[in-house]
Amino acid sequence: MFIFIFQTIWLFIDDLAGKGLDIVIIGKFLFYLMPDLTEKVLPLTVLLSSILTFGAIAENYEFAAMKASGISLQRSMLSLIIFVTILGGVTFFFANNVIPLSQRKIYNLRRNIAKVKPAAVVSEGVFSDFEGMNIKVDEKYGDNDRFLRNVIIHIKSKNNLNTTVIKSESGELVSSEASDLIQLVLKNGHYYEDVTSKSNDSKMKFPFAQANFDTYTMNIEIPEINNDELEEERDISTDKMKNISRLTKDIDSLRGDNYNIVRAFSKNIESRSGLFVPLINNSADSTLTDLATRKDSISAQKAIAAKANIALQDSIKENILILFPDWQQIQILSSAKNATSSILGSVSGKKEEMQKRYKIYNMHILSLHNKYALAFSCIILFFVGAPLGAIIRKGGLGLPMVIAIVLFLIYYFIGVFAGNYAKEDNIHPILGAWLSTLIVLPLGIFLTKRATEDKGMMNFGFISDFFKKIFKKKDKS
Repeated sequence: MFIFIFQTIWLFIDDLAGKGLDIVIIGKFLFYLMPDLTEKVLPLTVLLSSILTFGAIAENYEFAAMKASGISLQRSMLSLIIFVTILGGVTFFFANNVIPLSQRKIYNLRRNIAKVKPAAVVSEGVFSDFEGMNIKVDEKYGDNDRFLRNVIIHIKSKNNLNTTVIKSESGELVSSEASDLIQLVLKNGHYYEDVTSKSNDSKMKFPFAQANFDTYTMNIEIPEINNDELEEERDISTDKMKNISRLTKDIDSLRGDNYNIVRAFSKNIESRSGLFVPLINNSADSTLTDLATRKDSISAQKAIAAKANIALQDSIKENILILFPDWQQIQILSSAKNATSSILGSVSGKKEEMQKRYKIYNMHILSLHNKYALAFSCIILFFVGAPLGAIIRKGGLGLPMVIAIVLFLIYYFIGVFAGNYAKEDNIHPILGAWLSTLIVLPLGIFLTKRATEDKGMMNFGFISDFFKKIFKKKDKS
């Protein structure tokens, strides 16, 4: 845990260093992060401790004494198997209740820091993302660094375009714990905004609005999260803040919402493009039906084929644009091209939206099964570490530590890659959550079998025996 905490400090060093935060707030931040680190720490701890314990026992020939007394490896492991099984249940409870609570605590803490010390999220000399805008200040000073000097703000539109720029000589951040609003008061500045126009002629003129101001106040809303009521967190899309019952409920709702959105969009595209509209020729259908019901099947088939060929040739030769003059033909083709481009743009935009929605959906499924996989991983890694310690017959923090770290890194990186693939919908999220555990399971079965039979890791004796037999035959000849 100590090692992983230091790794977390390096990951969040930009959020913690140079923000004017006291040691108590930083301590709370790290304390709330500790439960989430158990997902990495606990499997490694079980693997390492089991290798160390059984390696020390085997090194001191205690297993030999047990076997001489008629005690098998499984019997000697029985008490620890029961303990690890109970540990798996506790781990599942921890992952289902404590980790979601700690994630909500972290979210609340960061929001409270933004409300009480809003300048903590603004760095000097660089652009910082501050509640939907990019802000840069040359200097922060005063109580809680709430006074700013030489402020530059870029505000983006809904299309993610930089349309508004605000510059001021000084500014002040005003906030309180009781309010959900942060007031950014700017003084002695200039305001510039690109005006969006629907007319093509107006767009070519690049309209804009600008003004000088003595005082300009911006209200920034920060939503508050309720720690006690989980139902109040409807707007929080993160999956780590939810337990199994909430994840199951949200997975069903997300699946239904995605299906309804795709279905409504497909109907909209059908109506806009005019596709899948049946073109029925009653006279042709009646003629084909009469021909098909004749007694002479051969002549009927020939007649149907002949009529189909004639209809195909007529459709190929026929060009509806001929009915219109040249200038109208150009208008029709231009209109069709614009309509197709509009539909393709709508499909492309909806594709990006659905990819984000399906990623959230996959992350919920992944988090749900990760809670079960974490509990089973403790049990399975015990059955990897215990027989491995009995096989290598080495205690201490030397070779067992190296072997445990190598095995854990393989297990961990497989889980990371599988999780990333599952989020992007390259593999099923259930497989992404269980893949590393399913790969380690055969290794545990193999090692347990080898340790029970009192064999080493690999038996390469048959290879040496094979070559010995070959050389013996050559000597005899």
